[in-house]
Amino acid sequence: MTDATTQPTFEARPRKIKVYAWTIAIVLIIGHGTVGLLLTTGGDTGPLFRPDDKVGMALIGLILAGGALLFTRPRLRIGPDGVSVRNLLNDNTYPWDVVQGISFPPGSAFARVELPQDEFVAIWAIQARDGEYAVQSSARARELVDHYKGR
Repeated sequence: MTDATTQPTFEARPRKIKVYAWTIAIVLIIGHGTVGLLLTTGGDTGPLFRPDDKVGMALIGLILAGGALLFTRPRLRIGPDGVSVRNLLNDNTYPWDVVQGISFPPGSAFARVELPQDEFVAIWAIQARDGEYAVQSSARARELVDHYKGR
């Protein structure tokens, strides 16, 4: 159980990419399911599609849809313990002693956590395509970084 001192004070998630990902996932499931149902035997000279092939086509659609839904995972959490960045496949927490700031460079698709020695980590949770939400999230994240870093 987490106590109040370790709970995050800010959380950001992407907005538009969730809609895109769910739409693509639904289209993939419906499309592959439909193709699976429509697979037929081509007679004496055509391909032989068995029920396993039909089920396999639907399963391929489900697997691809699951891949599309990975784009709903990104999250940024900021709290007393540091900055936690979850992107598509990884989830890392950076303690305050290594976090130098949060920036959103011009022309960049994502905000980023600035780390020592010119290193950075992209924050997929704050995306340029989200427009005003990205601006507000970046501003709030910078405020909290300044607060926790004592600036």
